[in-house]
Amino acid sequence: MSEIATVQAGPRAVSRRAVIEAPVHELFALVANPHRHAELDGSGTVKPEVIGPRELRAGDRFTVRMRMHGVPYRITSTVTRLYPGRVIEWRHPAGHRWRFAFEDLGENRTAVTETWDYSGQRLGRIYEWLRFPALNARGIRSTLEQLQRRYA
Repeated sequence: MSEIATVQAGPRAVSRRAVIEAPVHELFALVANPHRHAELDGSGTVKPEVIGPRELRAGDRFTVRMRMHGVPYRITSTVTRLYPGRVIEWRHPAGHRWRFAFEDLGENRTAVTETWDYSGQRLGRIYEWLRFPALNARGIRSTLEQLQRRYA
């Protein structure tokens, strides 16, 4: 497995990058299908129950069952950016965004950068007080490591 690198994405963004031994189209398809997010998630919070399309497009909404600290809940997110094979981003109802960026390195290798962006949030200090940046950094690292193992 290659190193998981920290990426500077701004003062209120947590971002990590890893090289995955898989073609970009396969990885993008995995992330663009919210019904597969439980397979992808390294945080352990995303559950397999999803309402929404199987292939996301800009503007789509999808609802995912979640569980954090033993508390079940549902989140409906909206796709805010989608460039096939390159970027997909969705906005959480509280306003923060999750983004995956893909860079085709050739020879069935892809650099994947996952970012949790809470810039512009009035809740930013609360997120920091609750230690969400560190928590999400661990979850992102785990997601990327899981992808590396899956395609090793």
